[in-house]
Amino acid sequence: MTTQHNSATDRHNGVNIRSLILLVLMMVLMTNHSSWALQLQRLDIQNGSAKIEDMILLDARPQAQWQQNHLPGAFSLSWEDYTRTASDGVKYRTLPAHEFAPKLAAMGINPQSTLLIYGDADTSWGGEGWLAWALAWLGHQGTVYLLDGGIQAWQQAGLPVNNHTPPLVSENDCVDYQTEQTSAVNISAQELAGNAEKYTIVDTRNYWTEWLPNHIPGAIHIDWKSFHHGDQHRLIGGQQLKALLQENGVPLDKPIVYYCTGGIRSGFTWMVHSLTDLPPALNFEGGTAEWNHYQANK
Repeated sequence: MTTQHNSATDRHNGVNIRSLILLVLMMVLMTNHSSWALQLQRLDIQNGSAKIEDMILLDARPQAQWQQNHLPGAFSLSWEDYTRTASDGVKYRTLPAHEFAPKLAAMGINPQSTLLIYGDADTSWGGEGWLAWALAWLGHQGTVYLLDGGIQAWQQAGLPVNNHTPPLVSENDCVDYQTEQTSAVNISAQELAGNAEKYTIVDTRNYWTEWLPNHIPGAIHIDWKSFHHGDQHRLIGGQQLKALLQENGVPLDKPIVYYCTGGIRSGFTWMVHSLTDLPPALNFEGGTAEWNHYQANK
């Protein structure tokens, strides 16, 4: 009888310890989330057009699309130009902060600048989300607005676009962009592999061509395109996201790690998540590119 009682007590204590660990982890993530300097907000077309003169605009679509037309004064900042293959062969790695920051400064951006970012959630592969994530990772302190509906909604509203290239700031007038990188928005393959039970892992890639052939063990699949809707690709809201996660068996009491191949599409889902009041999430920026390299070389 005593042995059975002790076994039951041990199981109960084990459950309590695991619950405590998860609670502490969530509290740490919440603390990190609250320590982000970046203020990420959704902005509708009407308010966006009214505030355009007070913000620096960043177009997250591929440069070819930006060259055809863009919001007046918008700079091109596509993930294709701000990522590269690392020395270890892992593709799509975001430029290191010491290379990224001067490029922002050349656009007249300082850490307190108010920014408006937009894309099309199509040719950009969700690059507007990656850009929002990258700014959070760099420690941007100003408000970053996401234009809801992107350039599609802007043009359908009859608002102006052009193909003029805005001038960069001269070197003498350039303000040094001092980064304050945060680990609160990213996770490495090594950390994820060693602590997988602490997280819910969500694969945002295509089901048939990417997830089905190979995915991170235990991952739940939700295509990144489920995070927007309509022909303008407007972002889903908090209640829609909560329903989407629950429908796919994603518990909301564990931190969520979104991933894709190289952090772009998962950056979009991270952004949608971060615009809600749900507990903070992480973007596994290295994605399957980093995961596969780590598994092959550990």
